[in-house]
Amino acid sequence: MTPPPLAGGGWGEGAAARPPPPPPAPLPQGEEDHRATRTRLRTVGLRSQLAGPFDLELEAGECLAITGPSGSGKSLCLRMIADLDPNEGDVFLDGANRWGFSAPAWRRQVVYTSAEPGWWHDQVAAHFQGDTLTFARVMLPRLALTAATFESGVVHLSTGERQRLALIRALALQSPVLLLDEPTGALDQDSTDLVEVALRERLSAGTTILMVTHSVTQAERLGRRHLRMESRRLVPA
Repeated sequence: MTPPPLAGGGWGEGAAARPPPPPPAPLPQGEEDHRATRTRLRTVGLRSQLAGPFDLELEAGECLAITGPSGSGKSLCLRMIADLDPNEGDVFLDGANRWGFSAPAWRRQVVYTSAEPGWWHDQVAAHFQGDTLTFARVMLPRLALTAATFESGVVHLSTGERQRLALIRALALQSPVLLLDEPTGALDQDSTDLVEVALRERLSAGTTILMVTHSVTQAERLGRRHLRMESRRLVPA
């Protein structure tokens, strides 16, 4: 089977094989079903042998920022939500359990962009077509990128150019949830400011963002909430 397209990490390289779906986790006693409609993204007992459990709830238009030392499990958390690494537990999108989606359909709704995004064509523009191509051309100058950069080969891009183009690739999908792993980690402050403006606009439009960052100040600027990963568990920052 052809691996599914991912906004930030190539075509599913290293993605976990999905086990048969377990029964959905029940709502806690006394909790009404309409609770799920107020919550855009919800994880229940999400865990693996390496990290968790993670129990999270994010509303539409909310940014939750995760900080913490390298190797503490931040990226693992995002990859488990995207169902790219082996995991157990439940993840809900607008009340619908992840197990009811095919893997490609889930990853188009809950879009993961890695800190080192993957590319599956030699040319940048080949990663876009139709409406996403139109969107990309509009976004280029907003993120200080040129048309020449867009038409170049991936191997000729700087790390910062690849990172901004991968973000455009993710934004072009117009997904309800973005999982962003250090989206400005390779950028200077001017480029970071431009990216943050674009992310704030997407938040205002109702997109939910779960973001990993090493910048506490960025977490405070963008995040409605801020958690810290310590020893593979999330704790208040």
